Amino acid sequence: MSQPEDPRLEALRAHKAQVELGGGQERIDRQHAKSKMTARERLARLLDDGTFRELQPFAVAHPDDEEAVLGDGVVTGYGKIDGRTVFAYAQDFTAYGGSVSLAHARKIVQVQEMAVQNGSPIIGLLDSGGARIQEGVLSLQGYGEVFRQNALASGVVPQISVILGPCAGGASYSPALTDFVIMTDKSSMMFITGPDVVKSVTGEEIDHEGLGGARVHASRSGVAHFVAVDEATSLDLVRTLLSYLPSNNVASPPAAPPSDDPRRAEPALNAIVPESPNVPYDMLEVIGHVMDRGSWFEVQSSWAQNAIVGFARLDGMPVGVVAQQPLVLAGSIDIDASDKISRFVRFCDAFNLPLITFADSPGFLPGVNQEHGGIIRHGAKIIYAYVEATVPKISVVTRKGYGGAYIVMGSKSLGADVHLAWPSAEIAVMGPEGAVAVLNRRELSAAEDPEALRAQLVADYRATYANPYYSAKRGILDNVIEPAQTRSELIAALRTLQEQIRHVPPKKHGIMPV
Repeated sequence: MSQPEDPRLEALRAHKAQVELGGGQERIDRQHAKSKMTARERLARLLDDGTFRELQPFAVAHPDDEEAVLGDGVVTGYGKIDGRTVFAYAQDFTAYGGSVSLAHARKIVQVQEMAVQNGSPIIGLLDSGGARIQEGVLSLQGYGEVFRQNALASGVVPQISVILGPCAGGASYSPALTDFVIMTDKSSMMFITGPDVVKSVTGEEIDHEGLGGARVHASRSGVAHFVAVDEATSLDLVRTLLSYLPSNNVASPPAAPPSDDPRRAEPALNAIVPESPNVPYDMLEVIGHVMDRGSWFEVQSSWAQNAIVGFARLDGMPVGVVAQQPLVLAGSIDIDASDKISRFVRFCDAFNLPLITFADSPGFLPGVNQEHGGIIRHGAKIIYAYVEATVPKISVVTRKGYGGAYIVMGSKSLGADVHLAWPSAEIAVMGPEGAVAVLNRRELSAAEDPEALRAQLVADYRATYANPYYSAKRGILDNVIEPAQTRSELIAALRTLQEQIRHVPPKKHGIMPV
């Protein structure tokens, strides 16, 4: 005769069923009607099947409130992605609009702390109406505690934010403090002050999408690193991104089984740089030829497109790639490109990803707006980031390396471990045309045919100074290589540098120009 079931188990199951419903079936249906997943569905999609373990599912803001929604508008816990432990939280818009109370915030803080203690990435799935106004200052306290943990975790474990709905006001600062922000096109938004406030203060009229939609933040503000077409794709992006990253700052990046011949030569690279220095080419083609086939994963592809950053693999080893794009502003460096490059370099250094730099820049972008906007200060960030970095640094000058732009792009003077150049490289204080204009001003003004003389002087300057051999003879370059052999040269250098140890002066921290 079977024993009657313990009523306490029935009560537990009833409580768990209530937890699963969040804000109720009607609100779940509303979420689905907007083509949006629930918090639990998002976590199920993100994590390996059956690995999620929830924490504090019964937490509420006010225990005496019989109408309180269990979980208080956020689902928190841990699970695995590709077999690696991660901590995650997903705000539940069906419960209080995902608004943040002190209890809600402290659930997030718990998984943030556990992520750091366990050396595992933390992933936030944000979908919230903002602070729970009825909680007043308690909600602000909660936000502040979350921000604090974001800052403390920075450079310790990877932090990824996925914006899947509204993220307004102070709530925007938490994802801004994380390493990567993924937004979903036409269904997510971020702004400090909404359209109504903007209109009342400035008179400007703009809708939510135009003010803080995914495409705005991906192409203009630089806040978003990736834009996904839908929620499922945004969650898949998290999994792809993590495949290049270590779990923490003392772990090595996850190597993949080599799938591409490390000795593969690419004859196409020998002809990719045009003979004329004024004709552009696509640096993305260079990267694609050099890196393991199919491994290139670009970051912030729509913002500051004169600079390229992203992850790839060389013989299965994850690396960070920084480059100029000659197709955009001739590859010159402006304020946004400076910020894009410096932040990415610092991320790679924090998480032990070797840096591969492809340099081709005529200089920093001139202009009053750039100078008044602080190009000096912003450009200095790149210098600081490269000097600060202790990971292996390998750089290749493919064509133009002029002036300050040459120095900042991972040059030998900033600590490149291996500094290479193609035969097409022109390394000089300035381009031959500019140099001749300065050095030969009097000769040109007195010449019977100044244009013919100018052409001859430019050719002489290029042959004598603006070539890689002048720099190689002085030990500024480690080698001049055939472009087709770039892949094998980089892999050999990377293998050699894997175990290097760099010592830096002891200090609390430096003062980065910001």
